Amino acid sequence: MAADVAGRAAETASLPFGAVIGVAPGGVEAYSSDYETVDPERYPDRRAFRNYVDGIYTGYKWQCVEFARRWLLLNRGVIFDDVAMAYDIFALRRVRRPATGEILPLNAYPNGARTPPGPGAMLVWDKGPRFEGTGHVAIVTELGEGFVRIAEQNYRHVPWGAGRDYSRELKTARAVDGGFWIESPVGEAELLGWMLLGPPRRDAIVTAPRARSLQRLIVAEAPAAEPGRCWLNPANPEEAVYLEALGGPLLATAPGFERRFGIIARSIEMELRHASEELHQMFMHATDRVLEDDERLRRFAIPEVLWPRIRRSWANRRQETVTGRFDFCLTPRHGLKLYEYNTDSAACHMEAGRVQGAFLRHHRVELGRDAGGELTAALVAAWRRLAEDGPIHLLVDPSAPDELYHALYMRATMRAAGITCPLITDLGTLKRDPQTAIVRDAEGLPVRRVWKTWAWETAFDELRAELAGGRAPARRRARPGGLGLSDVLLDPEVLVYDPLWTVIPNNKAILPVLCELYPDSPWLLRSGYELDRDFLRRGHVAKPIVGRCGENVTLVDAETGISEATEGRFGDRPRIYQELCPLPRIAGRWIQLSGFTVSGRYAGAVLRAEDTPIITGDSDVVALVVVPDGEFRHLARRHGRRAGDPAGGCADGAG
Repeated sequence: MAADVAGRAAETASLPFGAVIGVAPGGVEAYSSDYETVDPERYPDRRAFRNYVDGIYTGYKWQCVEFARRWLLLNRGVIFDDVAMAYDIFALRRVRRPATGEILPLNAYPNGARTPPGPGAMLVWDKGPRFEGTGHVAIVTELGEGFVRIAEQNYRHVPWGAGRDYSRELKTARAVDGGFWIESPVGEAELLGWMLLGPPRRDAIVTAPRARSLQRLIVAEAPAAEPGRCWLNPANPEEAVYLEALGGPLLATAPGFERRFGIIARSIEMELRHASEELHQMFMHATDRVLEDDERLRRFAIPEVLWPRIRRSWANRRQETVTGRFDFCLTPRHGLKLYEYNTDSAACHMEAGRVQGAFLRHHRVELGRDAGGELTAALVAAWRRLAEDGPIHLLVDPSAPDELYHALYMRATMRAAGITCPLITDLGTLKRDPQTAIVRDAEGLPVRRVWKTWAWETAFDELRAELAGGRAPARRRARPGGLGLSDVLLDPEVLVYDPLWTVIPNNKAILPVLCELYPDSPWLLRSGYELDRDFLRRGHVAKPIVGRCGENVTLVDAETGISEATEGRFGDRPRIYQELCPLPRIAGRWIQLSGFTVSGRYAGAVLRAEDTPIITGDSDVVALVVVPDGEFRHLARRHGRRAGDPAGGCADGAG
């Protein structure tokens, strides 16, 4: 009896991270993912958490998605695209055979379909209470009368039990219409259904190509509001600085565009969310690939003396990115296409998360939903996870009003998360302690963590100047004239948000790497390091690999012969070339769609508008709303395409 009790206790006790909890059919081991028990000696850095099978990346140890990808690879010889969240698997429609590169069909069947799952099928859960915002996936091991058995990781961290090749058993039932149903236990999440390899069978979810009529933007004009009324709150420091910077309560400032706002369809927002989260993961994989290869890294023109520091930053799991911004083009001809990912000092957060909502309320825009409405809450949640580690100093360039109100907005989200965040607009107030070499602020508070508006490239330029002057970079106890930006940001005792490794995904040299790794991605534009015949024949954009605000960008349209170029500070930097995908021209202006990520997950969107095809730091920000697909179609039919809108946008005369 005592032995039985002890055995049952052993089967219900959590095992430490990485311990085998069971073995699924085919000899595929499942591991405990109890992250609270991670052994730092066995898992010292970020790379230690990446799992590979014969050189093929299967996923992050030991997540549910990793197990599903590894099981399919070892038992079926196929692998599906890496996804940001487990529930995204339900939208996949193909797998790849790595040995041959062959693409094979994958199809989704909703819970209740007449076609049941069989061994090897994937069950996919939606995000829900137990699975937070991630969803869940498991592999079917056996289908019996009234039950289905599954194998999985990251559900519980306990042994499956002696002699079992499955983790748990779920009840099944046939409905009167012949539908096959699997229970969704209370308190978990909705079971979306299952994924089967092969051509679609009865009840497969048919994913119709997205209608071209939805792959566009509409620009509308809001009703006239009470003239002279200030719709921003000058009692809030960030809004006071914003009002001063723009000369009043405005979003777009171009004459005739002050009341304009954009509209997208709900299905496009869903694609934007999916694309942003999957692209973020793709950029992370590409970053890892670059940092393990000196020849690739050399393309990024980063001082070689910093390479070890960047690699250590990437390896350190504490150094996570907080936020970034994807810049997209959206047209009926091309669909949704990515220009670049801004992971270092990305801007426009306040406009998207605060100002556009106030604009829409003031102008009584009752159409749709604020596309940036979740950004502030997402930022607060991200900072709350970092609140226990103490104060964060905000380093801001005071000469740039937009950076100051951006920093004050970010400070408001930090304070809402319970973080003390001193604002530093004068580097001269920072000193290095002569005894400990610790950087301290004017109040004597140690500078341990920093959030910045300064670009990392500014600190790199300081370092390059030192190297050119024959001075090797070193951690100094004192420096004539006070501390420089590089002294603070490159201090090994200072943790920076966003961290040093973000210079890799932010650098345009990563775009050709992405195209090499993901040649079939529907969102990537072809990019390369050389201006080849294909770029010349089809048109191209030349971009400096490091730059800001659209500076030193050249656009060449092979069909029309039109060429646009911007001046700037980065003309001497190496360039990459990207396939031309012109922005839509709507209501007389070129419109770009920007989507924000927080902790790698989509958190909102906004529009940028410019009189030329190249968006710059001075381009207008335009509010954006999301409407149901049916309503969007009605608006598109009602207003139609207007003259001067060759890329397929819509201009609307009234909100």
